Amino acid sequence: MQIICAPLGWLMRLAYSLTGNYGLAVIVFTLLTKLVLLPVSLWVHANGIKMVRLEPAVNRLKVKYFGDPDKVAEEQALLYKKAHYSPFATVIPVAVQVLLLIGLVQIIYHPDVYLRRPDLNTAFLGFDLSATPLAAGGIHLLLPLLAGLAAMVLSLCQNKINPLQKSQGKAARLSSMAVSVGISLVLGFTVPAGVGFYWIWSNLFTILQQLLLNKLRPPEKEIDWAELEESRKELAAYTRTGSDTVRSREEKRREKADYKRFFSVGNKHLVFYSEGSGFYKYFEKIILWLLENSKLTIHYVTSDPNDQVFALAKENPRLVPYYIGPKKLITLFMKLEADVVVMTMSDLGNYQYKRSYYSKNIKYVYVFHYPLSTHMVLHTGALRHYDAILCVGDFQFEEIRQTEKLFGDPKQELIACGYGQLEKLYDAYQAAPHEKRQRPKVLIAPSWQPDNILDSCIDPLLQELLGQGFDVTVRPHPEYVKRYGDRMNAIVKRYEDYKGGDLFFELDFTGNTSIFDSDTVISDWSGTAYEFVMVTERPCVFVDTPPKINNPDYEKITVPPLEFTLRDQVGVRVSPGSFSGLSEKIRALLQDESYSDRIRAIREKTVANFGRSGEVGGEYILSAVKDAIRTRKNT
Repeated sequence: MQIICAPLGWLMRLAYSLTGNYGLAVIVFTLLTKLVLLPVSLWVHANGIKMVRLEPAVNRLKVKYFGDPDKVAEEQALLYKKAHYSPFATVIPVAVQVLLLIGLVQIIYHPDVYLRRPDLNTAFLGFDLSATPLAAGGIHLLLPLLAGLAAMVLSLCQNKINPLQKSQGKAARLSSMAVSVGISLVLGFTVPAGVGFYWIWSNLFTILQQLLLNKLRPPEKEIDWAELEESRKELAAYTRTGSDTVRSREEKRREKADYKRFFSVGNKHLVFYSEGSGFYKYFEKIILWLLENSKLTIHYVTSDPNDQVFALAKENPRLVPYYIGPKKLITLFMKLEADVVVMTMSDLGNYQYKRSYYSKNIKYVYVFHYPLSTHMVLHTGALRHYDAILCVGDFQFEEIRQTEKLFGDPKQELIACGYGQLEKLYDAYQAAPHEKRQRPKVLIAPSWQPDNILDSCIDPLLQELLGQGFDVTVRPHPEYVKRYGDRMNAIVKRYEDYKGGDLFFELDFTGNTSIFDSDTVISDWSGTAYEFVMVTERPCVFVDTPPKINNPDYEKITVPPLEFTLRDQVGVRVSPGSFSGLSEKIRALLQDESYSDRIRAIREKTVANFGRSGEVGGEYILSAVKDAIRTRKNT
């Protein structure tokens, strides 16, 4: 205590000798400590700027190695060492303040010893600075409140001018202010009033000190605040993944067990990943071929605890399913080890789901879950991190090659595979009985994008069709009902009193037989319409609502999207503002027998290996696994 108090006592004596007044001496003493410690404060300030400057890199390390805290800590330590940054420097201001307070309490408790003035007058502006406010009461109770107010003012100013506090989130700022104000009040009430008086001026001088530090070393010249905010958004995308999914305790337990089981299996040659139960159908033809024509074990990871694959796996022990939720999946992907990974998920590597950083030799294979073009619907670079793409047809080759050249993406293996889901639907349609109906069935099957049929023109469309000799069924996209259930309910309610007997709403999406049991489909930009056309060989009606464009750069590719070129070839187009005469157009479509041959020719030209996609895709994947095994043996 003597080591701390001796120099502080000397400063207090100097302050008193300059002022001749105890209260003014405390103010001058506070200012002198700030000046004496200015070099230390400047060093801490520089260290704080460095910390904020490094935060984007730290955030991206947390993204890169998400779910692996040991790896994050290891890489972060290397980053700090390279930047000559010490995280312990942030403790120094707190330590200094604690030491100053300890020393000051002793000095004010024993002014006769440290100021060497037994007859010292401690009165100042009506306060006795040697008295404890809680015991003295009266006007002395004002000092703790002023100390708390000064702490609040300092916190609010630091949130604006201190780079470290400015970089903190709102919750951290509020928490810091609450602690500072709380400490000020406790100190103010329980220690001599002189300490509270010092604390008030210390907080106020700290504001001036920070402004001086910012002048000597401006943070704005060294910190890229926009980059910091962007890195936080990137990290937040990871931490929020799966946060809106309500899962039972059993599902969490199951995920933990499946995660452990997945990594307990060594030498995994082939892994499929499915976002949900509805995606199995895009793999089905390939998986069945592999099970029948190879000895491979297929490790099938799904983020749907009720995926149909769990029931299918009971019939085949070489189909091994695992349930891994969206958040845990980030870690699984990063630690993945296999020869080949097959997915329908675009944007691999662009967001939270990355290629494995444990194994650099995995071949990632993309399978399409729609039969159309790649460059308008997918984002720029959505497929760039895949090694091979099982294309629907040759038309996608030129789109992808131009995209690679335009954006400098690595050249990928392109395989004209086909589209297994279309084959499955076609086989089911051919096997089903088709009875001639008295009234043609018209199915309205819109997309769920902005300005779709339901949101822009469903009422005038129904007015044109109802009572015209059709059975009209409205089947919204499942995602529309999921996202905009209230809108869909409002549409249904508007027609609940309609007594025509020719209007139906289909809100059960467990099957899609109603789609292919229709005589024609009215859609905007839904891929379902093209599946209907190529399965039934019947024409469609397309409503020209604004197209769904996920890639603003798509026009840089000279190949026109199939979504545009096919509309006039496999049906008719109508404006959403003009449905007059549509009923007559539909009747003409249904009577035009030339569409069957035309659509068949388009399917033959557009979809590769129709009827053989499972074999082609399976052979490619099996060959890729064998190549990986041979390469490993040779090295």
